[in-house]
Amino acid sequence: MPTVDDILEHIGEFHFFQKQTFFLLALLSASFTPIYVGIVFLGFTPDHRCRSPGVAKLSQRCGWSQDEELNYTVPGLGAAGDAYTRQCLRYEVDWNQSTLGCVDPLASLAVNRSQLPLGPCGHGWVYDTPGSSIVTEFNLVCSHSWMLDLFQSAVNVGFFIGSLGIGYVADRFGRKLCLLITILINAASGILMAISPTYTWMLTFRLIQGLVSKGGWLISYILITEFVGLSYRRTVGICYQVCFTVGLLVLAGVAYLLPRWRWLQFTVTLPNFCFLLYYWCLPESPRWLISQNKNAKAMKIIKHIAKKNRKSLPASLQSLRPDEEVGKKLNPSFLDLVRTPQIRKHTLILMYNWFTSSVLYQGLIMHMGLAGSNIYLDFFYSALVEFPAAFIIILTIDRIGRRYPWAGSNMVAGAACLASVFIPDELRWLKITVACLGRMGITMAYEMVCLVNTELYPTFIRNLGVLVCSSMCDIGGILTPFLVYRLTDVWHELPLVVFAVVGLIAGGLVLLLPETKGKPLPETTEEAENMQRSRKGKEKTIYLQVKKLDIPQT
Repeated sequence: MPTVDDILEHIGEFHFFQKQTFFLLALLSASFTPIYVGIVFLGFTPDHRCRSPGVAKLSQRCGWSQDEELNYTVPGLGAAGDAYTRQCLRYEVDWNQSTLGCVDPLASLAVNRSQLPLGPCGHGWVYDTPGSSIVTEFNLVCSHSWMLDLFQSAVNVGFFIGSLGIGYVADRFGRKLCLLITILINAASGILMAISPTYTWMLTFRLIQGLVSKGGWLISYILITEFVGLSYRRTVGICYQVCFTVGLLVLAGVAYLLPRWRWLQFTVTLPNFCFLLYYWCLPESPRWLISQNKNAKAMKIIKHIAKKNRKSLPASLQSLRPDEEVGKKLNPSFLDLVRTPQIRKHTLILMYNWFTSSVLYQGLIMHMGLAGSNIYLDFFYSALVEFPAAFIIILTIDRIGRRYPWAGSNMVAGAACLASVFIPDELRWLKITVACLGRMGITMAYEMVCLVNTELYPTFIRNLGVLVCSSMCDIGGILTPFLVYRLTDVWHELPLVVFAVVGLIAGGLVLLLPETKGKPLPETTEEAENMQRSRKGKEKTIYLQVKKLDIPQT
């Protein structure tokens, strides 16, 4: 029976239809960026201090400059590592009393300012920023700073729950239907978040965005890999992820032009409504239709692809018969991910690698920090590091395969973390170089796990497998801040030691997976189970052919 890959070889593996589809889905990939990392701009925390109406009146009466006002009235100013005092506490002084002078007004109340009582901010805060963020609007600082953490945690919780639920729905009811539903919910909740009057409503709509947005991004990724032929699948998968990096660069520019968070949120969400037009532009995946025993619909879509590509479909390929395993309609189950030994091994290793990629990717950024004080340039420069990683993958993946570059990138990231521990601070250029090497390595690993994940599962559980395994990166995203900041309190380099161990283990586990280079996507559980054995079987077949050639000569 001809497979979809066999048919695509005749009607075009990456011709007009696939290029058009890739362009449409690439826009979806870029639009996911504001949800995944938008907290950098939406939740930006500027320098701040307690607001005091009395101070404002005294400053106006005395004609103070801003520096003079800060020097006279803000506690803890200039004290290294005492940001909490100057940002969250105020002198409990009646600034309206007439005895206060214009030159060092607190000198008349105490010889030493440290003797003056301090109290929490009672009238809000003053923020040193021309724009706004959810932090400045809802005062998510000091005793309320945990609410900003909750805002970001809500997105990751949504990613986690949505990955499990949407993966099941997409494998049960189809890629296209599920994709359109996620687009609609994501767009609506994004607009409602932009006009939310309270923090609670904003948090609720952000959680809803998390529930559907990541699932939609991964469904889109799986859909494009199922439309293209075998020889183009890896390049398309990598380029799809590069579009996310392009989204990072665009987001930095849009955020610079729109420093107020509501306008920024509204602007990055509005294009999602245009994606609803994909109802008329994208067909259902023929691979999924075949797995559901809907061969007539699958053949209709295949003929549509052939027509778009201006190719003729040979008569021998115009009838599809399901394999024995899919002769009956298959309904995916979570148990299918661990029911058979090889798929179970794939699932456990992939889950660990998703977790590792998330922890190292985010952890290295948190630990190293960003140079300079321009948030827009810092964000832009950090995104540029991801492009070389994609080019290295494209150059090596077809020549070497999937396993060795993937394992090597994890090991490079782990080794870079370990090396950073022993590099003295005086050699800052070397420390930064090694840190960038580690960032590039884990970026490669992140892109590789997404690519290989789709190649190790049979069609009827492919979407479910990707979304369940990738949900571990959401767990990693929740844990990473605690790993970095708590372990740093013990020893500044301890997080790097943990990252090194985690990364090296991930690289070793990757070597236990089968090589997927040059292999068609498995359509059935049996094909997925035999992926590692097929290499051995092929070697035996070659050996028998050589023996047969020797017989006539004898």
